[in-house]
Amino acid sequence: MNETRRALLSALESGPVSGPELAEQLGLSRAAVWKQVDALRTEGFDIDSTAAGYVVRGVPEYGAAAIAFDLDAPYRIEYHDSVSSTNDRARELATAGERDIAVVADEQTTSRGRRGRAWTAPRGGIWCSVVCQPDLPTAQVPIATLAAGVATVEACQSVGVDAVLKWPNDVLVETGGDAVADAADSNRGDTDRGTDTAGRGGQKLAGILTEMEGEADRVSWVLLGIGINANIDQSALPPGATSLREQVGDVDRRAVVQELLTRFSTLLAEPKTVLSRWRTHATTLGQRVRVDTARETIEGRAVDVRFPGALVIDTDSGERVVHAGDCEHLRPASR
Repeated sequence: MNETRRALLSALESGPVSGPELAEQLGLSRAAVWKQVDALRTEGFDIDSTAAGYVVRGVPEYGAAAIAFDLDAPYRIEYHDSVSSTNDRARELATAGERDIAVVADEQTTSRGRRGRAWTAPRGGIWCSVVCQPDLPTAQVPIATLAAGVATVEACQSVGVDAVLKWPNDVLVETGGDAVADAADSNRGDTDRGTDTAGRGGQKLAGILTEMEGEADRVSWVLLGIGINANIDQSALPPGATSLREQVGDVDRRAVVQELLTRFSTLLAEPKTVLSRWRTHATTLGQRVRVDTARETIEGRAVDVRFPGALVIDTDSGERVVHAGDCEHLRPASR
């Protein structure tokens, strides 16, 4: 979509605007305004001509213009019907100096999860990578991951799904019953969306992958890759995963993405509010966990999360603070 049509849609967000007013605002002739309106109709926008002016009655189901229309977040939208990876494209944009842009795709063909794990991203999902430059020192960037987790959970909850968070960046739907297991039962070679619920604490609904570039005291850019299994059949998901469709039926992906981006931008602007929101949705706290870090394995009870996102574990040898690692929820010893 060209900048003129984007500006026209922005002008129409607040209600009816007459042709002469649009012409003046956009620096166009009235005939040019009509041509742009007609082009938007061709793209799927239902724009009515009324006595008070042009009114948007309906928007396309999905796509850049649909997501951007009436979006209450400071992100430009770049949409792809199919792309190898939204993170790869977002990284290209970040390297080129772009900021405050969200790359959204209907399908990813070579996507990946944390630590290079496989990530299936078929059509119907929400695959979104946001490039931003938060006002944070590099050491505090992990709070952006937690903010993305909170935003994702709350966006899923907005359509009726009881989503929860597992440290550090998994969005789950708890299955009830014996959904957690000892590490001996878990498939440690799983994809990032999970091959089963063992050790995970529920079915994987969404995941978050964070990348960044910067120096010790300054962040150049942060990239948050967010993948939500939205309107996807169970047969297309790996074992142990679920989707919004499986939980509540098909959802309006446009509305979910808008909710996600709006909540994320608000949280990122107020990083000190993130932890309390994260705790509200966390399923990890209070659980007995095993966390594999790059150097060791730590087992104990997860008791808190500290700014900017470290997990506090009460172990037999005292309290440990873990900044990064793979977390498993363990079956209580009494079982």
